[in-house]
Amino acid sequence: MLVIVGCLIVLGSVFGGFVLAGGHLVALYQPLELLMIGGAAVGAFVLGNTSKALKATFKALPKVVQGSRYTKILYMDLMALLYDLLAKVRKEGLMSIESDIESPAESPIFAHYPNVLADHEAIEFMTDYLRLMVGGNLNAFEIENLMDNEIQIHHQEGEVPVHCIAKLGDSMPAFGIVAAVMGVIHTMASVGLPPSELGILVAQALVGTFLGILLGYGFVGPCAAVLEQKLEESTKVLQCIRMTLLASINGYAPALAVEFGRKALYSTERPNFIELEERVRQAKNK
Repeated sequence: MLVIVGCLIVLGSVFGGFVLAGGHLVALYQPLELLMIGGAAVGAFVLGNTSKALKATFKALPKVVQGSRYTKILYMDLMALLYDLLAKVRKEGLMSIESDIESPAESPIFAHYPNVLADHEAIEFMTDYLRLMVGGNLNAFEIENLMDNEIQIHHQEGEVPVHCIAKLGDSMPAFGIVAAVMGVIHTMASVGLPPSELGILVAQALVGTFLGILLGYGFVGPCAAVLEQKLEESTKVLQCIRMTLLASINGYAPALAVEFGRKALYSTERPNFIELEERVRQAKNK
């Protein structure tokens, strides 16, 4: 919703101001300029990226208009789920959660938290390291190193579409200049025309520069910024799981381990101590 509102504000401010200044919107309707700018941008985008980067970018684009699912409610559900699993481990031993982590979709514990279960990256990250805790002989330092490396790789992969779109946004003003230059060339080749017609040709050429700058800084660049912020949010979920599991490995009780995870969250989504305690108490009573 905010993306749509932002686009409307950009369009309303630019075109509304143009109309209030006495301009005519029909003068800005230059489909050939859009063809040159858009076509050159798409061609350069395909030329400058690998097939893997292109697939990652197209896959990430819908996230621009999707609302964030990383809310305080989701984080409290995540920490309640971690508490349930760690409490079961503390009471019945590590082997007691083997069936839960092998098939999360069929686990009665995971079934209580459908919001968390829908986040496949978080579930895979969580179950992978719980599986290492169950069947491996790794110590806390080795598991922490593995977690850090995986989170770093996750972040690097998520940055690929961000960088691709950001570079595309940076190139749009240049392609606008290309379109404007082509218009100027056409104008100079038509110097025999009356001044009124030459003025129209010059105006059409300048529209290319205008469209390139507007598209680059008004739309494409902000889309890259939105994707970067969403990437940071998705990484924060993994960091919360990391802190909780490491605290458990180091011997802290489940209630205290999830407190470690709570401290890893941004303040805007982080539940306070009382809210988390109440959510954990609800998990105990299930």
